[in-house]
Amino acid sequence: MTTLTTTTGSGPHGARPVDYDAIVIGAGFGGLYMLRKLRDELGLTVRAYDRAGGVGGTWYWNRYPGALSDTEGFVYRYSFDKDLLQDYDWSTRYLKQADILSYLEHVVERFDLAKDIQLNTGIAAAVFDETTKSWTVTTEQGETVTATYVVTALGLLSKINLPDIPGIDSFAGDLIHTGAWPDEHEFRGKRVGVIGNGSTGQQVISAVAPEAEHLTVFVRTPQYSVPAGDRPMSPEEVAAIKGDFDSIWDQVRSSVVAFGFEESTVPAMSVSEEERQRVFQEAWEIGGGFRFMFGTFCDIATDPEANEAAAAFIRSKIKQIVKDPEKARILTPTDLYARRPLCANNYYETFNRDNVSVADVKEHPIVEVTPEGVRTADGRTHELDVLILATGFDAVDGNYMAMDLRGRGGQSINEAWADAPKSYLGVTTTGFPNMFMILGPNGPFTNLPPSIETQVEWIGKLVAEAEGRGAAVEPSAEAQQGWTELCHTIADMTLFPKVDSWIFGANVPGKTKTVMFYIGGLANYRAELAAVEAEGFRGFEFAEASHPAPA
Repeated sequence: MTTLTTTTGSGPHGARPVDYDAIVIGAGFGGLYMLRKLRDELGLTVRAYDRAGGVGGTWYWNRYPGALSDTEGFVYRYSFDKDLLQDYDWSTRYLKQADILSYLEHVVERFDLAKDIQLNTGIAAAVFDETTKSWTVTTEQGETVTATYVVTALGLLSKINLPDIPGIDSFAGDLIHTGAWPDEHEFRGKRVGVIGNGSTGQQVISAVAPEAEHLTVFVRTPQYSVPAGDRPMSPEEVAAIKGDFDSIWDQVRSSVVAFGFEESTVPAMSVSEEERQRVFQEAWEIGGGFRFMFGTFCDIATDPEANEAAAAFIRSKIKQIVKDPEKARILTPTDLYARRPLCANNYYETFNRDNVSVADVKEHPIVEVTPEGVRTADGRTHELDVLILATGFDAVDGNYMAMDLRGRGGQSINEAWADAPKSYLGVTTTGFPNMFMILGPNGPFTNLPPSIETQVEWIGKLVAEAEGRGAAVEPSAEAQQGWTELCHTIADMTLFPKVDSWIFGANVPGKTKTVMFYIGGLANYRAELAAVEAEGFRGFEFAEASHPAPA
């Protein structure tokens, strides 16, 4: 769908004709539900845009071999429609990329969303007009449309992070980033290299190794990982889950990480060493990264002694599984177990294959990429036919900073977030009236679909309030500062800030390391939103008159 069909919205209480009441940027989990919420429940005219050639957001672009959700499939879906929950089936514990994309395409068809989605259309600019209290949005193709509200559903992990390695453009083979995977690629008989061993890297490494003639994995920072525990789901298991969805989703919304399991309330050091080992082993056999960190004991992410107990258990597993002592050494982390919890299918086992080698690029850093391959500081050139970059994303704010996004007084988002990205409640930012963010900075750190639903539903309430008042809405500077300080306070109560990771923006050279998430859990986040609403949308300013952008 590439043809623009313009309808006429009303603006706040008919103040000025606009092309649409709302524009949604993005057509993944967040954008699709936002479109339905604004159009079907609030009765607004809406247009959604996406740069991709299809819907799905992250799951449209990330088609690399082995791409898999690391959330169990029964809670990696929407819960807003009970009939949809009952009607749609799944057959494996975790969902492959193609399964998730098919599900989202089904949602589009079921709710007749396609007629209001314009694909193959990136957004170059969005500028707020203080006089008319409306947004002017310009596409990368030069089309211009106006709207009262703009909702950004850009995704946490969508702006790819390309490593700045000398000579990378000179590589004569195939250079592929996992976030922009070609439709088809053949690895049989080829020498393949992978840079990156986070969640994506581990998945692609495990999937490509059996096909490649030889696979070289470049490891700078080894990661703790546990088995995913993926397996087929029988029709009887699926039916039992469907019969219990009401209580399942009640538990998800009242939990911390919203992954569909009961989080532990037991401190690790309150039990014997034998019991700790038993609990860790049971979680290892069940599988799941978040389950291992949050379902075993309650303090792995907060207490150094508990954290070391979990880390030591995983390190012992690496030593048991990886037969080559040198490979095991390179793959064994020595720092805190405090990055995003990872899981993968047969990751460590993959390094027992004769055709898989590991390059320690902490000891011997990558010096340059040559036409032939990757040269490391020990003088060796690792000859390659394919180089895969599993180097992740400029997470959370990357796509905002790449857009010409301007609020009051012409202030750009780059200026407003010059020291660090900021928000109030993860959904709004000061100086940008009538702009709402799904998974904006300092939103909840959880399984994403439940957080997305929470934010979409709350944004809907805020839009309805603004419509009722006939006013533009934005958070006060004081409210935004208070939320930012709360997120910092909560993060500092955990071990997560003590390691460098994308959760804090530390994976992008030159990017300020800062708190990017509310780590207080979904239940507490929902309680914060409910309290703000109950107090008349505390912290928000509803203003008909324009006023200057904050200093």
